[in-house]
Amino acid sequence: MKLSTRKLQETDWDTLVSWWSNWKGWQHPPKDFLPDNGTGGIIVYSNDIPVVAGFIYFTNSKAVLLEWIVSNPEYRENNRQEAIELLINTAEKVCKDQGSKYIFTIGRNKQLTNTHKRMGYKVDPSPSHEITKKL
Repeated sequence: MKLSTRKLQETDWDTLVSWWSNWKGWQHPPKDFLPDNGTGGIIVYSNDIPVVAGFIYFTNSKAVLLEWIVSNPEYRENNRQEAIELLINTAEKVCKDQGSKYIFTIGRNKQLTNTHKRMGYKVDPSPSHEITKKL
């Protein structure tokens, strides 16, 4: 199956919300919490099936955040891991092309954390917590 990537579009929102809703313990963030009101990221497709997506928060520094990575809970094909790695590699390229030097992400999913380790990311061994407050 052929994998491809593209920038997130407004029409992807309902798909992403359904993915978040179908993963136990996940709640989707508000659109205005996400870059470009929910379109500031990348989605990976296997043929015509959406597989995984993530958001890129550009900052006023040389660092970016790759966050809210979510996958299609019903997609169980053999290229699922390859799709996740393609998302991360594509995000790295987009960020590098924009002049960023550092990429940062927060995660608690063991498989995703291990993927980042294999891809050369430094993973802090201490668990962390996502802490937010609506102002």
